[in-house]
Amino acid sequence: METTLVKIEPPLTFSASALEELHKIRSTEQLGSNQFLRVGVKGGGCSGMSYVLAFDEAGEYDQHFEVDDIPMVMDKRHAIYLINMHVDYQDGLNARGFAFQNPNATSTCGCGTSFSA
Repeated sequence: METTLVKIEPPLTFSASALEELHKIRSTEQLGSNQFLRVGVKGGGCSGMSYVLAFDEAGEYDQHFEVDDIPMVMDKRHAIYLINMHVDYQDGLNARGFAFQNPNATSTCGCGTSFSA
């Protein structure tokens, strides 16, 4: 019996500038094949929850995706908070860093990394 692998599309999107920055980080840090881009949420921040965007090892509850040749993981339990979210990277005079546009957020704080749903 042959096993068929099904590619699952990630529940969020990344801008070209975000992908470029992630490729740059991955290359600069010389991350191994056991390091995945982790996208998720954690409790805390001024609005109740904060975004997680970091390179990390895969965990027990993770779903695996690939975005522009970058291996990505996300805890299945976080999908409800991140579905249809868009991640951008800004490198301007007024703002620098990753920006999260989350249609699931009912409120956000001024820093842009904390939200409530």
